[in-house]
Amino acid sequence: MNKPWNRPFWGAAALCLLAVGSSVQAQAPAGAPPAFPMPEVEVGRVERLPAIASRHVDPRPVDVWLPADYNPAKRYNVLYMHDGQMLFDARKSWNKQAWDVHLAVDRLVRAGRIPDTLVVGVWNNGPWRHSEYYPQKFLPHLAPAVRELFVEKALRGKPQADAYLRFLVEELKPAIDARYATRPGREGTFIMGSSMGGLISVYAMNEYPQVFGGAAGLSTHWVGSHQPNAALPLAAFNYLRDHLAPPDGRRLYMDHGTTELDAIYAPYQAFVNELVRDRGYTAQDSLLRVFEGTGHNERAWAARLEVPLLFLMAPAGTPGAPPVRR
Repeated sequence: MNKPWNRPFWGAAALCLLAVGSSVQAQAPAGAPPAFPMPEVEVGRVERLPAIASRHVDPRPVDVWLPADYNPAKRYNVLYMHDGQMLFDARKSWNKQAWDVHLAVDRLVRAGRIPDTLVVGVWNNGPWRHSEYYPQKFLPHLAPAVRELFVEKALRGKPQADAYLRFLVEELKPAIDARYATRPGREGTFIMGSSMGGLISVYAMNEYPQVFGGAAGLSTHWVGSHQPNAALPLAAFNYLRDHLAPPDGRRLYMDHGTTELDAIYAPYQAFVNELVRDRGYTAQDSLLRVFEGTGHNERAWAARLEVPLLFLMAPAGTPGAPPVRR
């Protein structure tokens, strides 16, 4: 049987298990399907962006979902999402699950609940996923011995989150804005992910508050490994204490379930919630949810995806949008 950790590119639910002390090799099994299969969708269409010669990261596929009625004369929000190979086509993902984000976006747009929206799915970089998604500026808040071991084992000796965000902001976003009819300002630019992808999404909004008007972290992996611990969450808390972007019109969404890996998340997310409130976020700016009985997998995230989509993008007064500020 092909194990998920032998796949050349991994999904969020598999890679969240990478922890300090682990040694995981990414090797495609004999007879495996193509490493970068093109997703097929029943609503709209997916285009694969021409390869970008990045100065910051290794090359990887970037898939762009367009609605069936895409019209260059209109303007579209852009939702950037991580783990792009897990977004659109369950038949081609390692665990036969997918977010089906195109279906959720299509439903909400057709119902008039969110503006016209494109989805940019950035594939993860397989064995370097933890290295690219673990927020780099958390590291100085770790004790030196813990930091050295974590960087060596979990990040494979090479922290790359800041380089990954530079790729998104300096190279990918300009390419998307040049190729498609986007709303390029922060009011039309959003970022979302799950698990480690949730971490890098929240980090992205804090590092580039002028670029991203909202961020969503589903099952956000503050714990940093697959075991409860104090050191890695405390590093995240200290970063957020000093660098959490002010509300200022931004929207921040975070959640977790209560089973599988999500069962250990509650105390860490509760502390982050307090930091968010201390920074001045209110119900107009932040939504912090717990989904009882749900776990750490793409089916769970797909089932609740409309909640963060509405919170991030719904115009004021639309059901699911933040309450109107008074």
